Amino acid sequence: MGEEIRTVPVELGPESYTIYIGKNLQETVLSALRQKAYSKKALLVTDSNVGPLYGSKVRSVLRKAGLEVDLYEVPAGEHTKNLAEAEKLYTRCIELGLDRKSPIFALGGGVVGDLTGFVAATYMRGVPFVQLPTSLLAMVDSSVGGKVAVNHALGKNLIGAFYQPDAVFMDLSMLGSLPEREICTGLGEIVKYGMIYDVDFFAFLEQHAEEVLRLDHEPTRHMIARSCEIKAEVVSQDEKEAGLRRILNFGHTMGHAIEKETGYIRYNHGEAVAIGMAGAADISVQMGLLSEEDARRIDALIEAMHLPLYADGCTVDAMYADIFHDKKTIGGKVNWVLLDRIGHAVCRNDVPESVVRGAMQARIQH
Repeated sequence: MGEEIRTVPVELGPESYTIYIGKNLQETVLSALRQKAYSKKALLVTDSNVGPLYGSKVRSVLRKAGLEVDLYEVPAGEHTKNLAEAEKLYTRCIELGLDRKSPIFALGGGVVGDLTGFVAATYMRGVPFVQLPTSLLAMVDSSVGGKVAVNHALGKNLIGAFYQPDAVFMDLSMLGSLPEREICTGLGEIVKYGMIYDVDFFAFLEQHAEEVLRLDHEPTRHMIARSCEIKAEVVSQDEKEAGLRRILNFGHTMGHAIEKETGYIRYNHGEAVAIGMAGAADISVQMGLLSEEDARRIDALIEAMHLPLYADGCTVDAMYADIFHDKKTIGGKVNWVLLDRIGHAVCRNDVPESVVRGAMQARIQH
């Protein structure tokens, strides 16, 4: 049993925590929680998709750890990530009499993690927060790095905080219930880590694309652990996004514009980021940074992961306007994350408008 569990430490001084990755983590969860000085009362937040599958099972594990756990279910979907839902959660916390040492658990994908983390960060100025991500995307992206947020009618993730969890438990047996499209959206973020940070990991994904799409146990555990290690390494060097952490936004500048233009309905996050990464590779070639051969390898890996290379339902003018509303745009200058080779990212804020528009044009379905 012991060898089955991979751990990834996230080194952030007093805010440090551990990510546990493996199948059937009940015993791991129990021993980790019994070492914490939590209050008895706890809240487990999930959504209407995940709750029926895993809600009561997880609640019984938490009860075994000596917690009195209330299970709270939010509607599934991005539209749940708002201040109105957060307020309902605060009300529940107050009704239950949760105090400053009461842990709040997030069981679900990125929406549940972001919303629950935002509530945990702000209820009583911060209570213990534990992530139990159930989607591949949440495991490798939103559950690592301590960014929590809700959306505003005028933009995604505009109201948020940096707030680290106490622990993250990734039970790979929960991935079995994911539809294929949800697996692919997680792979969008996973290939990103190879592109920006680790050419050997990129090559591993090229060589094991089929096993990875099937979620074979060994390659899956390795790819999740390596993704978390890379993100943890970057975040521990730059927790509040002053410099290096920006490389994690590779593909996101154009990707967020695609999501916005298609109403957050046509493309999920990983799909939009995949098109955005292909577009950022195009810009990198135009700027004389990246070889055309590397750009072709990037397109080929995106396709191998069953992800799109072109966006439907977007216009260049609208996408170009959108990138100036992005949180990463400072003083009217867009900070583009580009590549000078596979495995190494560079940030540039001097990309000419004509190059950006050209790359957007090339990535729109005609």
